Amino acid sequence: MKKLLLPLSIAAILLGAAGSATAAEEDVTAWRLFVADHDKPVVNVIDALDGDTLNTFTVKGPASLYRSESGATVFAVQGSAGTVSTIASGIAFHDHGDHADIDVDPAKMLSTQFTGQKPGHFVERQGKVAQWFDGERYALVYSEAAVQDGKSDAKKVDVVAPHRGVAVPYDNYAVVSIPNPDDASERPVGARIVGLDGKKVGNDIACPGLHGSAGSGDTYALSCETGLLLVTQKGDTPEIRHLPYSSALPKGSVSTLIGGKGMQYFIGNYGPDRIVLIDPSDAQSFRLVQLPTRRVHFAVDPVRPKYAYVFTEDGKLNQIDVLKGEITKSVRVTEPYSMDGHWNDPRPRIAVAEDNIFITDPLQSKIHVLNAADLKEGKAISVEGHPFNIVAVGGSGKMHGGEHHHDHHDADHKAE
Repeated sequence: MKKLLLPLSIAAILLGAAGSATAAEEDVTAWRLFVADHDKPVVNVIDALDGDTLNTFTVKGPASLYRSESGATVFAVQGSAGTVSTIASGIAFHDHGDHADIDVDPAKMLSTQFTGQKPGHFVERQGKVAQWFDGERYALVYSEAAVQDGKSDAKKVDVVAPHRGVAVPYDNYAVVSIPNPDDASERPVGARIVGLDGKKVGNDIACPGLHGSAGSGDTYALSCETGLLLVTQKGDTPEIRHLPYSSALPKGSVSTLIGGKGMQYFIGNYGPDRIVLIDPSDAQSFRLVQLPTRRVHFAVDPVRPKYAYVFTEDGKLNQIDVLKGEITKSVRVTEPYSMDGHWNDPRPRIAVAEDNIFITDPLQSKIHVLNAADLKEGKAISVEGHPFNIVAVGGSGKMHGGEHHHDHHDADHKAE
């Protein structure tokens, strides 16, 4: 019997070794949605692949959500509560050149938070964050790495007077808006470069009516009544140039901007029912696109770079081909959401994760899920309350044996 068992034992060992080799490296895809309620101080974490709720975090007030470029951190900016909370997404990537490793763990509330009067614009570049406070005379600049470690390395950057503005971080510098000297409650009048040591660099740049900002590629844009300020970096110091509006455009200006992913371009509102596509490198930098009705929200597609999406008040999602400069598909998703009423009434918001587009429907307590290839709707995700602001975090990578991997069933469903 021993002679018979020996070959079987060897075979079992070999099979086990083969199984271990397979398990040692596997391709894993993980996507999560972070969804803030419109009225309640709650952020839900949802598995984007199956719709299960993974966690529900309680914060101090209704939140606007922002994800870092790395996707490792989600920032919940609670303007009414004077607080910025930080959440570890639980999904992290490690670049190895020819591939990326992925770690998947439960999302968790981090200990680091920031407080101040009326936190507003959030801007993150290359691991550094500039958090604006409308009610303070400073902006905070800090690193995502410190936040993840439960620490704060925040430095205050003087912005002269409290105003509704923006700061953009650049290594040892920041570009900050300049308040209106006659009335700081009016829109800013320009931008300046300041060092984190408090010293001003170069001359101020005029930008009357500054409102709206976004990054795309190596360029960050601030919108003005006269055009855009384009900020790039030479060495470690930022540089600013002005891109005036084309004379072919009708009278108007941009006040909300988003930046393209995978291709360098910007999209701005241009009146309530038009958007403008902006390519700073093109001789004809501005192209208008007429919308069927007034714009509610827009987003770019980070996976399919030629597309962006605009949700309009007739309840439709409109696919924009940014190369052609036209609407290529429109599908009805919700009942109409009129833009009449208060600017902050609950209305749909868009996020893109892998092959799906997610659209919050706050009045129906659900998130619609559309296939990005054909815009056909799949099974909606039910969410208690009024799901409003939404960001998506995730992707695909290799997971190696011995790494701790949690699927959604391991996560705690309630956390404070």
